[in-house]
Amino acid sequence: MAGDRRTGVRRLGERRLVIATAGVVLVIAAVGAVLLLRSRDDQPSATGAAPPVATAEVTRTDLTSSITLPGTLGYAGEIPVKGRSGGRVTWLPAVGATVSRGEPLMRVDDRPVAVFYGTTPLFRPLDTVGLVGRDVRVVADNLAALGYRVGSQPRPGTVVTLPGDSPAPSDAPPASDAPSSPDPSSTAPNSTAARPQYTVTPDDAVLTASLVSAIRSWQRDTGRARTGVLDADDAAVLTGEARVTALSARLGDDAGNGVLSVASTTKVVHVPLDAGDSAQVQKSGQAAITLPDGTNVAATVGALTTEAPASTGGPGGAEDPKQTVTVVPADPAAVQHVDPAPVQVSFTGESRKGVLAVPVGALLALSGGGYGLQRPDGTLLAVTTGLFTKGLVEVSGAGLTAGLKVVTTS
Repeated sequence: MAGDRRTGVRRLGERRLVIATAGVVLVIAAVGAVLLLRSRDDQPSATGAAPPVATAEVTRTDLTSSITLPGTLGYAGEIPVKGRSGGRVTWLPAVGATVSRGEPLMRVDDRPVAVFYGTTPLFRPLDTVGLVGRDVRVVADNLAALGYRVGSQPRPGTVVTLPGDSPAPSDAPPASDAPSSPDPSSTAPNSTAARPQYTVTPDDAVLTASLVSAIRSWQRDTGRARTGVLDADDAAVLTGEARVTALSARLGDDAGNGVLSVASTTKVVHVPLDAGDSAQVQKSGQAAITLPDGTNVAATVGALTTEAPASTGGPGGAEDPKQTVTVVPADPAAVQHVDPAPVQVSFTGESRKGVLAVPVGALLALSGGGYGLQRPDGTLLAVTTGLFTKGLVEVSGAGLTAGLKVVTTS
């Protein structure tokens, strides 16, 4: 019995020793594993190395700046038209109608108002042979273009005697400088030396008997009374063929308050400008219009107009004036089929030929001011910047050569 007990105690002690020994071995193994992992973490890893920096080459190239702005394709030169001495509107054309020389633009008191081409509106009754002026030139040119025989006109420099007490045009040159004598056919009957004289300029015409006869023929053909007298309301003088863009009156309204608006049939693009854009646009001269279907049309920069802002009377002061530039397609036929619509216009700006350039992301702001470029070895090169365009910047400075690699962000 006692031997069995001693044997059991010995086996139990051996079992405890084995378990304890195994526990020590596991602890030692765990500590070794931790130390091994730490040792590995302390060593540089090929996959954990710093990534190589992005570089770009300094290139020699041509740079051209440009800006793209929204605009509206429409018609050029819109102007309002009204009857000069009032009357009631009795007929109007449709919006979108095209009116040409000799055609009626509207009817006032049931009298047609014809379209004449020119730059001087009719401003008085042409009722006396011998009247001289640019308005007479408009009538003579238009009736001749419509096929009427207007007769010959006195040559520029001819001195004519004005009828009755008619005043000479305000810009009349002195008659004493005239080299030739009056044309008898152009002067009023019973003229005398006491009447005012006028030297005909290239822009003038004289109301001759032949021109009065042409007026009568035109009146007959257009359903007017054959008086030979042309009133200021008989024709509206436009610069050329026009398109009716808006009606501001209805039938029966007073024609003196404004009747309709017309514009040239030539299509242009109107681009509103911010204050910072106008300088570059003015220098440009060239542009490209992108139509709604993506087609690009070459164009030139036209007139720049400034509109004074309306006074708001508020505490903020006056607003800056609004500017609009007109862009004219080089080929009018390229936009003739396109309805008025929003478009994009690209303006070509400054150009630099054969300059050194880098991506804008390569520029570094230096602590002492200015900019620099960093080589892959970390050295810095101070540079002077020039034109910025399309993600590139013109650079110059000591040590810069085409092909030099520099650090960049992209």
